[in-house]
Amino acid sequence: MKLYQVRKGQFVYYNNELHKVYAVKPIYKLSVHLIKLRDLTQHITNAASVTRYIPTENDSFIYDHKVYTLRNNQKPVAGDLILINNPNPDTLDNYSLNEIEMVETVDNKGVITSDLDGIKHSEYLLMVPGRAPDSHPIDYQDMVNINEDYDNVSPQIIHPYGELSVQLGDIYKKKDSDVLIEAMVVEINGQTIYLGGSIEVPHEELMNPNKWEFQYNPFNN
Repeated sequence: MKLYQVRKGQFVYYNNELHKVYAVKPIYKLSVHLIKLRDLTQHITNAASVTRYIPTENDSFIYDHKVYTLRNNQKPVAGDLILINNPNPDTLDNYSLNEIEMVETVDNKGVITSDLDGIKHSEYLLMVPGRAPDSHPIDYQDMVNINEDYDNVSPQIIHPYGELSVQLGDIYKKKDSDVLIEAMVVEINGQTIYLGGSIEVPHEELMNPNKWEFQYNPFNN
């Protein structure tokens, strides 16, 4: 894909697995920032390495270690997850393409989510737990050489020096803080990451896109 075609929220395949774009930062060599839907880990690449996919009804995939099938003919109940595939937000709403939110309440017009977004029924697909027999699995772009037991989705520990993980020099911004915190990865010891400013975080926490967001690595530009 061309970089100008990559948009926040798009589903894409990267290294044969399904991801979602959570940011595009054109000034950097590795400009496309991704979340792997299977385990919600963050990954960074370029536009040439991804292929777009548009999710539709009856698609099934693993999200955060659990399997879901997308349905358009079922009404959600409180606690269900929805995929906002056709966003048409009002002025005060802040949801966007392919966000996944939890339903709090349901009425004839739409749903209210745990993020307090009001979403019309025409804007989302319901994520029904389980892989329906008539579903179309989209976890992989190419199923060749994929183990038939790929629904075994037990959490896996990712080695911190792996390609799709943290690297020395990475700069992260803390998202769940009222104070602006940006810090560089200065040391990696097993599953513990040490950031500048004497910040110590578990690898799992740093990979949580709700808590930390990768900014850039000055040594990769």
